[in-house]
Amino acid sequence: MLDLQKVGFRGFLGCIRQNRFAQTQVPIEFGPLMSTLLNRLNPQLARLPVYVPGRPIDDVARELGLDPSTVCKLASNENPLGPSPKAIEAIHANAGQVHLYPDGSAFHLKRKLAALLDVAPDCLILGNGSNELLEWVAHAVLAPGDEVVVSQFCFAVYPIVTALAGATLVTVPAISGKLAADIPAMVKAITPRTKALFLANPNNPTGTLTSRADITLLLTETPENVLIVMDEAYIEFLEDPVDCLELIRQETYPNLLLTRTFSKVFGLAGLRLGYGIGPKPLIAAFERIRQPFNVNALAQAAAMAALDDSVHLANTRANNQMGLTFFQETFTRLRWEFIPSHANFILLNVGDGAQVFRALQSRGIITRPMASYDLPAWLRISIGTPQQNHRCLQALTEILGSSSGDVNG
Repeated sequence: MLDLQKVGFRGFLGCIRQNRFAQTQVPIEFGPLMSTLLNRLNPQLARLPVYVPGRPIDDVARELGLDPSTVCKLASNENPLGPSPKAIEAIHANAGQVHLYPDGSAFHLKRKLAALLDVAPDCLILGNGSNELLEWVAHAVLAPGDEVVVSQFCFAVYPIVTALAGATLVTVPAISGKLAADIPAMVKAITPRTKALFLANPNNPTGTLTSRADITLLLTETPENVLIVMDEAYIEFLEDPVDCLELIRQETYPNLLLTRTFSKVFGLAGLRLGYGIGPKPLIAAFERIRQPFNVNALAQAAAMAALDDSVHLANTRANNQMGLTFFQETFTRLRWEFIPSHANFILLNVGDGAQVFRALQSRGIITRPMASYDLPAWLRISIGTPQQNHRCLQALTEILGSSSGDVNG
């Protein structure tokens, strides 16, 4: 039991920073003083879900007494090949200027992106990770009493920003057995109170892909006063993605926002950089919310260079496809239940996700248990290098029996 009267407010904030409540489920005892203080906070915080990130390598190494260089992290869908060498060079070249504020408008990066995507620069906005853009949706669009439609097993940040705005989350059951979004059902769930609909394509954490026909249905059947947020964080891993950019260029759907990131295929997760593509009025509204220097100078420089590194991009895609094929073919042969993935991770039914997570972690392999997504039997495994993938599979075969529902230890 954590007594907040004893640890004080600073200790309480320290627990939040360390994510102790989310990772260890520490019971909290509020004394009179702390209760009075907390009662003055935003009442939405009481029901705000907490995002539980993948554990850092150094944290696991310290806990288990391991050499950090021997720990294999396959938990956070990061690029196992690292960042582009050109991005690293750009960071070094610009490191001597970090005493200066960055370009608040990200002039050069925004224009480079606009040229590559063939959209107007004022259809673009940059964020401190694409998560920041999702939060802007809550600030700009949502209010208490509004509704937000999502699919079951959606990305955890959608419920968080919905709760932060005091809006009501409407969760539509996924397609049975496939863990995929049921688009016709999501459209039917829209009411006059609905203000936004979130859809990740491919979806995290399931790796499922919404078909071209279903995207067309979603766009054509959703009322114009409902903002459709299409989260395309993993779109670069698709061989033939649905081109929603053309809809932005033609201003066909004034209620469509696309979000993308430099954290995945470009390998810049540590710099936190994402971007949104949408109609000019919506982007202009987000600019009123955006903090003046939300994208740091090194992130801007690294992104500019990464966009020019076609070799690194091709190698990343090839490595990911090879890893997906390796896992999916092996899981099929072993008759282990998994969800076919279109992203850079794969979801595997291991019977008891938390138990297998701990067993893998004791072997220096970090994965992601899925209980926080109401999938306690499942484990999400990011695609690594061939060596990391083989190491993970070897450990899984030591832990699991002939069936993923039979956990031996």
